[in-house]
Amino acid sequence: MRKDKIDVITLGCSKNLVDSERLIAQLEMSGYKVEHDAEKPDGEIAVVNTCGFIADAQEESINMILELGERKRRGELKRLYVMGCLSQRFLSELEKEIPEVDKFYGKFNWDELLSDLGQTYNHEAQNKRHLTTPGHYAYVKISEGCDRRCSYCAIPIITGRHKSRPEEDILDEVRYLVGQGVKEFQIIAQELTYYGLDLYKERRIAQLIEHISDIPGVEWIRLHYAYPTDFPKELYRVMRERKNVCKYLDIALQHVSDPVLDAMHRHISKQETYDFVEEIRREVPGIHLRTTLMVGHPGETEEGFTELMAFVRWARFERMGAFAYSEEMGTFSAEHYADDIPEETKEARLSKLMRLQQRISGEVQGEKVGQTMKVIIDRQEGEYYVGRTEFDSPEVDPETLIAVSEGELKIGDFYLCDIYEADDFDLYAHVIQHIS
Repeated sequence: MRKDKIDVITLGCSKNLVDSERLIAQLEMSGYKVEHDAEKPDGEIAVVNTCGFIADAQEESINMILELGERKRRGELKRLYVMGCLSQRFLSELEKEIPEVDKFYGKFNWDELLSDLGQTYNHEAQNKRHLTTPGHYAYVKISEGCDRRCSYCAIPIITGRHKSRPEEDILDEVRYLVGQGVKEFQIIAQELTYYGLDLYKERRIAQLIEHISDIPGVEWIRLHYAYPTDFPKELYRVMRERKNVCKYLDIALQHVSDPVLDAMHRHISKQETYDFVEEIRREVPGIHLRTTLMVGHPGETEEGFTELMAFVRWARFERMGAFAYSEEMGTFSAEHYADDIPEETKEARLSKLMRLQQRISGEVQGEKVGQTMKVIIDRQEGEYYVGRTEFDSPEVDPETLIAVSEGELKIGDFYLCDIYEADDFDLYAHVIQHIS
């Protein structure tokens, strides 16, 4: 057990990661040595930033807390703190069930941890972060919460109503990160198209992205987690005209069958969904769409699932994830619908949908063979340098592989590459030119 060392463990999404990075920076300013996601935590203090979104994520968070609680009982850990979404959602239950934890914090009061350690939160350095990602890219969270109230989703229960960050605060953070060497920015929110409605009484996501793109040193901007209903169409122009705004949008469509969309409270119809996909491809030529779909929501019939399959064949999403419905306590679906679709049916539908997407992905990637593309290098892994194009977000999307034998490449730099081969997901490339 190393004194004055704190292990911070982050579970869940990139929004949690941003909170951990801010916490780590504050801890380091207070004189602590901090390690993030260590394979073998050995500090005298551990902080677990939990996820509470779905059952699997909750189980992972609880197992991590219990594992560290056991270390504390054996005297291998002095103090254990828990923060984040699971803690926000089940605070009183966790306090009763896991007494080994010294204190639980919610998602929004983790700064109290500093005072509990005898330190003071530095408000002047609130945008300072200790990046846990490779130094050339970072996530920037522009808001918290969500006002959408989809029937199956527990996020509003955990995070509350949508709350935008002031634009100048976000721009200051981006400038700070550019000064730290960051070139690529993943703009994240639970629902980024709502940005500005609470603060400015209008949607300002297009203006915000335009202003971020004006900052010198910002090479790539990528947009995550949009919603199709009332999509701010001014964003089309920004994505089309700004060279450092990637032609990429992560937008969860969830389903296409009208009865299922209605049961989900998505406030969009099948025809409107088709029209939206058609419109964005027309307005932003070359855009790559990432979406998430759900199978097995209460009320999804075989006919409804067939409609979903037909939609995916038509839309040919460049990137797609899917998951099976699971009942989440407190949601509208859990309280008003019977979870009456057998698990084996859900899993069979999920497998069928993902097999279709794998074929589409292989075709989409194959169409890139022979093209020249800009690639950023993330790391070296075995015999390859591993990078990404503007159409690929870190961790979730395909990668571009370049043989180490081609010569030494610099991590975090951009290269112009010739794509010579593709498989279902990844690309293989030769370097043509070092860009920056």
